[in-house]
Amino acid sequence: MQISEFGSWATPFTAGLITQSAVRVTDVRADGGAVVWSEARPSEGGRVQLVRRDADGTTADLLPEGFGARTSVHEYGGADWWMRDGVVWFANWADQRLYRLGRDGEPEAVTPEPEVPRGDRYADGDLTADGTRLAVVREHHPKGGRGAAEVRNEIVLLTENAEPEVLVSGPDFVASPRFSPDAGKLAWVAWGHPNMPWDSTELRVRDLATGEETVVAGGPGESVTEPRWHADGTLYFLSDRTGWWNLYRLGESGTVEPVVVLDAEIGVPAWGLGTGRYVVLADHRVVFARWAGGIDGLAIATPDGTVTDLDTPFTAVSALRPAGGDELLLLAGSPTAEPSVYTLSADGKVATVREPRDTGIGAEYVSAPEAIDFPSGDRVSHALFYPPANPDFAGPAGSKPPVVVVVHGGPTSHAVPVLSLGIQYWTSRGFGVVDVNYAGSTGFGRAYREELHGTWGILDVADCIAAVRWLAAEGRVDGGKLLIRGGSAGGYTVLAALSRADTPFAAGTDLFGVADLQALAADTHKFESRYLDRLIGPYPEMREVYLDRSPIQHIDAFARPLLVLQGADDPVVPPNQSELIVDALRSRKVPVAYLLFEGEQHGFRRAENIRRSLDAELSFYSQILGFDLPEGEAIEAVEVENL
Repeated sequence: MQISEFGSWATPFTAGLITQSAVRVTDVRADGGAVVWSEARPSEGGRVQLVRRDADGTTADLLPEGFGARTSVHEYGGADWWMRDGVVWFANWADQRLYRLGRDGEPEAVTPEPEVPRGDRYADGDLTADGTRLAVVREHHPKGGRGAAEVRNEIVLLTENAEPEVLVSGPDFVASPRFSPDAGKLAWVAWGHPNMPWDSTELRVRDLATGEETVVAGGPGESVTEPRWHADGTLYFLSDRTGWWNLYRLGESGTVEPVVVLDAEIGVPAWGLGTGRYVVLADHRVVFARWAGGIDGLAIATPDGTVTDLDTPFTAVSALRPAGGDELLLLAGSPTAEPSVYTLSADGKVATVREPRDTGIGAEYVSAPEAIDFPSGDRVSHALFYPPANPDFAGPAGSKPPVVVVVHGGPTSHAVPVLSLGIQYWTSRGFGVVDVNYAGSTGFGRAYREELHGTWGILDVADCIAAVRWLAAEGRVDGGKLLIRGGSAGGYTVLAALSRADTPFAAGTDLFGVADLQALAADTHKFESRYLDRLIGPYPEMREVYLDRSPIQHIDAFARPLLVLQGADDPVVPPNQSELIVDALRSRKVPVAYLLFEGEQHGFRRAENIRRSLDAELSFYSQILGFDLPEGEAIEAVEVENL
């Protein structure tokens, strides 16, 4: 074992390896004896391909060159494709039109040319049992539209050779259109500003023959999501009416009946459409995923309410889909395996459909997450801690590792306890990593989620600081070598933490974060255009609070070095947010580095940009903390101005 400064260790988890053969599986569906899944491929510029695996084990890509299955509804997409009897419907990234792809044919557009390029976007469709009608979410961006207020979200009906017919219009947002088994009813979820889908939604059902419409569940202070019809006509859904996203159904008398009620989250925040966290079997047993204590898991509930945990290796479940009979499809991962595709039987037996990526790296190099709870003021907060792991190196005697605080985006989201080569990039070099589930994070119930209401930029920062101070007090990290990184909302927390005169952080990395809250309130996409009403307060009534919470307004206190990474085509957090903070730090001679990636949006999808951003960040930290980069690894240095 070689003794070397923390951060300088040579590692097999290089940026090149991380992007080599890197594929992110985004969804999975069954079609008879076949399984189809979607893959986001950095090596193809982030294109999303559909892959079919037949019963005999043969696999084939489905989409020809020039097509990719990805929608930009709500900008974050989701439910980009669905299928029936060998036919796939998908939203094509390039033009956002909906296409139909037969088993042996070419993609055929089934929606008209929009008024403006990419002006009509489609997602989250559902077919009637006979396959003749398709209900789908459409997001309309009109010609000459003047921003988010002009965007219209609707549910439309598509039939062969006919113009889309508007079924549902009026609410600010709609999702999850689902036909009853006899196609006589349509269920969907709706919500309006200033709510986000995890604040307040309504589950509505319309009798398509009479037009009679009923609000089944939801309303102020209740988030309803994932409606599903059972073959016998029973409607199931998730609701957080008890403070946790649990499972309910609509009884024969029209009353809501609890099915699975736990102090755990079956549901997840609907950043993307088409989430799948439970499957109801023919006999009304339910297989479901549930977050508890920062870790995901699987369980089965019988009709009498008995819940039994399933013994599987998975700690993060991205999608759970029916596959026929008692079989299910599972998109899930663990601390030692990236998310991939599996079958799951109702008795908990797991079989691999798509092998997760084999890096060829031994388990001894992998740092496993430890769920920690720590005091933060008079509260308790949560995180996942990853200690350094590399059998070839140790730090100098008496020294402790630096720690990188990871601030997840959202902020209504959570740290995911699954193998991330991006985290192993740091831990195998001698860094500790703490992925903080700060106030407002999901997986800990509605009350914890709502702690961030009115306190964004305060409690999230406090929790990140408390996490590293607790780790330092426990003797697990060096309290003088604290780093912080985050993207999007996490980038805002980075900037808010570094713009405090008493910040404990030595440096930070901001990936497409928010510097000016007032500018964000005036210039962002429709889905998040009123998000800040809850996190900060209504604008412009609380303009002074927006100014006070904006890092750009506290630039005089900003003295720590900053690396900023930004996509040039980001519609969620536009580049002007990054340029504001970079220009301000340059003018004050604060050390700063800025990389703008052409062709990237909100998050980096291209292999070359993922590599560059990781290595630039390592180079940045080496210059700040003063350690040498590993020998023999071609890491391109980043220029830090004013250092």
